[in-house]
Amino acid sequence: MRIEPAEGSVADWILHADLHWWNLVTLGPPGYPAYGRLRFIPDPTYPYQPESSVSLPADHLNEDHQLALALRTLAGHTDTPVQCYLLVWDGWGDDAWTRKHAESLTKVSLPTGEREYHLGRAPLTELITELSPEHVKEATPLPGFVWPADRSWCLTSDVDPHWAGIAASDRALQALVETPDLDVVWTHPEAEHLFYV
Repeated sequence: MRIEPAEGSVADWILHADLHWWNLVTLGPPGYPAYGRLRFIPDPTYPYQPESSVSLPADHLNEDHQLALALRTLAGHTDTPVQCYLLVWDGWGDDAWTRKHAESLTKVSLPTGEREYHLGRAPLTELITELSPEHVKEATPLPGFVWPADRSWCLTSDVDPHWAGIAASDRALQALVETPDLDVVWTHPEAEHLFYV
């Protein structure tokens, strides 16, 4: 994937959003008409349920492939698909992907210090290809945030929850709900959710 440098200031609207850091990294920045969750696996059915207790069908898509499908749908809901930004969590470590793109990545962090990221810019089509099942690739860390230059939507994928958050228009979120092979549900930014242990 071709990642280009991006000025750290393009992420300020996210990193300095007036929102608790946890809500931000799990569902996205404030101010959008609609919020949803792309559930990589079904929600827990009881408190403190271990994730290892979840039984999935053999053809269940992994997180990369689900994100690729979601981004493919969201691509139709932005006027700037060629110019998208991504934040990749620094906690993935000094892996081959980070070393390969080191010169193209800007280091940024939440003011609270809870998360640090590598910021870059890439065409949305290339990110979709990188995450798609038909693409033979190096181990690519999932982006913590992806958004187009026009900020028409923002997709978040933090390391802790079993879902990705989507902040978007009603129309874009409904399109995701209707996308085959995705389990997307509407939510509210202040809703409480069960988590796996």
